[in-house]
Amino acid sequence: MEAPPSMKQQELTLASVTDLTSSSPSPSSSPVKATFSRVNEVTELRFHESGFGFDLSSTQLFKLGPLQFMCVSDRSDSIKEDSFSRGVVIKFGDEKESKEFCDSFEEWTKNTAGKGSSSLPNGTVSDIKSKFDNKIEAASAKMYFHYYGQLLHQQNMLQDYVRTGTYHAAVMENRSDFAGRVVVDVGAGSGILSMFAALAGAKHVYAVEASEMADYARKLIAGNPLLAERITVIKGKIEDIELPEKADVLISEPMGTLLVNERMLETYVIARDRFLSPKGKMFPTVGRIHMAPFSDEFLFVEMANKALFWQQQNYYGVDLTPLYASAHQGYFSQPVVDAFDPRLLVAPPMFHVIDFTQMKEEQFYEIDVPLKFTASVCGRVHGLACWFDVLFDGSTVQRWFTTAPGAPTTHWYQIRCVLAQPIHVMAGQELTGRLHLVAHSAQSYTINLTLSAKMWGPGANQGGILQTSSCKLDLKEPYYRMSQPQVYPVAQETPAQPQDIQIQSDDLEEIELLQQNANAQL
Repeated sequence: MEAPPSMKQQELTLASVTDLTSSSPSPSSSPVKATFSRVNEVTELRFHESGFGFDLSSTQLFKLGPLQFMCVSDRSDSIKEDSFSRGVVIKFGDEKESKEFCDSFEEWTKNTAGKGSSSLPNGTVSDIKSKFDNKIEAASAKMYFHYYGQLLHQQNMLQDYVRTGTYHAAVMENRSDFAGRVVVDVGAGSGILSMFAALAGAKHVYAVEASEMADYARKLIAGNPLLAERITVIKGKIEDIELPEKADVLISEPMGTLLVNERMLETYVIARDRFLSPKGKMFPTVGRIHMAPFSDEFLFVEMANKALFWQQQNYYGVDLTPLYASAHQGYFSQPVVDAFDPRLLVAPPMFHVIDFTQMKEEQFYEIDVPLKFTASVCGRVHGLACWFDVLFDGSTVQRWFTTAPGAPTTHWYQIRCVLAQPIHVMAGQELTGRLHLVAHSAQSYTINLTLSAKMWGPGANQGGILQTSSCKLDLKEPYYRMSQPQVYPVAQETPAQPQDIQIQSDDLEEIELLQQNANAQL
């Protein structure tokens, strides 16, 4: 139903309108007249009996049911509160009335002179390039949302029972934080966390999901009717959507490899800034990146041997050696994702805290962590091992979720940055360095790692660096080794020999010798 260009007004009848921002909303008992009008180039939607008015250039329409919709705007003719947008729930008498209103809303919005928009089944989304689109390249975002829009990948996460079980426990043990509260699920995926919140007594849950998984979430939630009436699935990005009310609780699973991979933590804090009430809760609340130097001859030999293919001087008559150095560098630029034996650590770990309640979005763009360790054993340091944990700081129970080596394995495993040039250390020797993470537009980070062994033994108090090794890795392109922890000799039982201190990347004989030594240790 397209309004003619000359049309200045259109009037429709609705069953009722309820103010969502009121502390005690009460729907009107008699039918309500809704009027679309255009005055002085401004297109408005006004509900006469209730007194609500909306500027259609900033208004979205969300479908809650066949005869129930939610109308939201970040501008209205009432005094706008700084903390949240204006919203009402509209009820219709029958499907014909509902369809007529939706068709009119779409046509009047399409002809709005202000901010462009396009209609979606659950609302409208701005055509203006969003903050997310400005910092993330389109190809990466397309692949990201395609990946998480598939049920098999959601199943992989749901079947991580350490992850899913910890979230369930954190919510159920803190029912007082959810009961009667408004909850926003950031990146809802299948909607499992939204349903946990509803099971804990949430007043209403807004499940925000940008991928095609939103459609599956609607279907799954609809199949649980006792929960469905309190959950609204919104298909869109947190950066783009509007909500009719502020949230008492944010719940999300924004963690990636090394905690920060995929850059969803930025979306999590954007949701905090846009939608969370000043005293609201965040589940999870705090994250920590743990780091420790490790010694793993087997992994090092495996990484070095990958490039040996390019040492062939007669590959069907072709000399491949010109690419050997590049191939070697390429393999050592991949962080290794797997589970490892914690006995491989050569020093007690340290950690870097990221407080989700305080961290600003821009602070995720570059993360700099000074490193300082004291070696507890003698051996060769092959790199830096990392894992993370997060805290659900509930009012009743504070529960930690960890991906640490030695703990039950999760789908995150652990991650290790392997140095192409290992460092030899003695027990008691100090290791210093820097872990520098720089965000890039492919939704990940460039990792710059430097480790240095300080002077040790007589004269150490004079200071100075004995050995230094650095590497640059792309967190976006890891080597998914993902093996379960293997049985390794304890580091103290296999002290490094002096001839093993240095291995030149371009010396094949040295690598083969190292492999022989490793086999001998077995």
